[in-house]
Amino acid sequence: MTEGATTDPAPTRAEPVLRRARFAELSPFEVYRLCRLRVDVFVVEQQCPYPELDGRDLEPATEHVWFEADGEVAAVIRVLDDGPTRAIGRVATAPEFRGAGLAARLIEQGIADHGAVPLTLGAQAHLEAWYGRFGFRRSGPGYVEDGIPHVPMRREPVAAP
Repeated sequence: MTEGATTDPAPTRAEPVLRRARFAELSPFEVYRLCRLRVDVFVVEQQCPYPELDGRDLEPATEHVWFEADGEVAAVIRVLDDGPTRAIGRVATAPEFRGAGLAARLIEQGIADHGAVPLTLGAQAHLEAWYGRFGFRRSGPGYVEDGIPHVPMRREPVAAP
């Protein structure tokens, strides 16, 4: 670059906006974008062919919580109603948004919304300590799912002071 030359600054992204909806409240475009991110991360990037469309998204009590920026899904979680517990799963962040703390904010939101009951999740084993930051503890022996080591984890409700 020659002296005095300028370059265009990198385009800035909009601040991610927190969104949430039950399946029946989602537009077809939102369903597509949520599933697209989950497939891109789990099936393509992590090379785990698994049944993404497992029927649980359709359950009336299932809640989809995500961050959206510039019309794109930046990060997502799914919260399932398992009777006396809630299960957090399908935690995924688009590569270009990693390192921004969006997944942590989604986990914190899931805890804020559903932490009055026990929360469970199946964590990829290398993320056990990360989930531990939020009060999740290993609740059983490890297992392999889709070729990736996992551990079951549980977070008990915290009594208000």
